[in-house]
Amino acid sequence: MPGLLGKKIGMTSVFSADGKNVPCTVIEVGPCVVTQLKTIENDGYEAVQVGFVDKKDKHTTKPEAGHFKKAGVTPKRHLAEFKGFETSYNLGDTITVDLFEGTEYVDVIGTSKGKGFQGVVKRHGFGGVGQSTHGQHNRLRAPGSIGACSYPARVFKGTRMAGQTGGDRVTVQNLQVLKVMPEHNLLLIKGSVPGSKGSIVIIEK
Repeated sequence: MPGLLGKKIGMTSVFSADGKNVPCTVIEVGPCVVTQLKTIENDGYEAVQVGFVDKKDKHTTKPEAGHFKKAGVTPKRHLAEFKGFETSYNLGDTITVDLFEGTEYVDVIGTSKGKGFQGVVKRHGFGGVGQSTHGQHNRLRAPGSIGACSYPARVFKGTRMAGQTGGDRVTVQNLQVLKVMPEHNLLLIKGSVPGSKGSIVIIEK
């Protein structure tokens, strides 16, 4: 699907035509620069690689520098590939938020906020074991039994337990586009998107 890279600015709210206050996320989309054109002859598939956010030369490796020099662009910090563009692009072309003009719904991909090591109540929504009275003092948020001891005498893979929460790649589909602001490279999307303020997200048609 065609799309672009963007940066999550934060959340706000706007009023709809019928006077409702709608919460929305503000995303700075692009401008993204075409850094490579994948072809069936050379790569086995067709795609457009775009770069977002400039990177200093001292932080760029020599292979990366050669890659960007071939495209005739400055080094970029973030790269992504997209397929299915209706317009044909050349190396060095700039793609802006105008790509989403007339688009009603988009998919947003981001990295969710990391919450560290969490127990089963917060991580999986467990109800806890037993009750908080009648002599019980240390089992309220415990996971309880994790399997039978006689058979199979082991714990099944995938059993929900405490562990690292968040920090995962998350895709939210069919988010409504409220407004496109080309003069500021901004996209207003209804609802929330994964990630913290300033995080990089992928927006696909």
